[in-house]
Amino acid sequence: MRIQNNTTAFTIWASYSSNLAKMQASMSKLSTGQIANTDDPAGVGISGRMEAQIDAVDMARQNTDNAVSLLQTADSWLETISEELSRMKELAIEAASGTVSDSDMSNIQEEFVAMQEEIERVTSKYSAAATYNGIYLFRGGDGTSSATGDTVDSTESITVQVGADNGQLIDLELVDLQITNDESIGSVSSYSYNDSDGSVNGSTHTSVTWSSVIDSSDFSVSSANVTAALDLAIDYISNARASMAAQQNRLDATSSGLLTYQDNLTSAQSQIADVDMALETTEYSTYEVLTSAANAMLAQANSLGENVLQLLQ
Repeated sequence: MRIQNNTTAFTIWASYSSNLAKMQASMSKLSTGQIANTDDPAGVGISGRMEAQIDAVDMARQNTDNAVSLLQTADSWLETISEELSRMKELAIEAASGTVSDSDMSNIQEEFVAMQEEIERVTSKYSAAATYNGIYLFRGGDGTSSATGDTVDSTESITVQVGADNGQLIDLELVDLQITNDESIGSVSSYSYNDSDGSVNGSTHTSVTWSSVIDSSDFSVSSANVTAALDLAIDYISNARASMAAQQNRLDATSSGLLTYQDNLTSAQSQIADVDMALETTEYSTYEVLTSAANAMLAQANSLGENVLQLLQ
């Protein structure tokens, strides 16, 4: 019997300390829902990279959804412009009737000009109405105002980051509908025929530009080949809307793919970093019981030295 060193108590204390540390670690896991860094050092590194990737994918998906909203906004304006061009064609056909009086013709022309001016208001100059978050939709380039003059940056398209990694970009192509855009949208053909046999004597092919159709100083309800020119303008807008729809479908598919990718990454990261709450609760209960038992046994071990007093009596 020894009183200088209570080896039994020391052994129980060591076991108690170990169980207490494990119980505290288990409590930490249960409170945070995540494993400790020391449990799986390699896994912590992998989990950190995955978490950064998940956040990046989430932002890329937000970029994609914003791009879809931009295209939807642009399409709404294109639909309005298409309706205005259709109305201009109606007016041109009405004006071509020989039953229209001079007063009627004046009223028709006034509405025709109003449609042209409205298209110009939507598409042209610094005050253009068709914008999205400060970006001009129909002024060409990337829609961003330049530092000098009433122009936009000459970049050919709006570039959107649609992925979590470098170079994962999509360019949005928007049509330039400014009144200064002299791009040809087609040509109007006219023919002369031989009265005797109906053969073609000659033909002319006149190029039509977008600017010429919406410029009231250059194009009126009584201009030559007015309906044919308006048909070309209507087709031009319809093709632009088809392009918008195709780009939107692509972005919708991209967004769906990003959502699936993010879901898979989150699941994989969870397998590495998240605690199995059911298993950890069981282990916590075990450590709690062992700690309580060791504490009780430590009290018993500390009382063993008192037996020496019986030998001294």
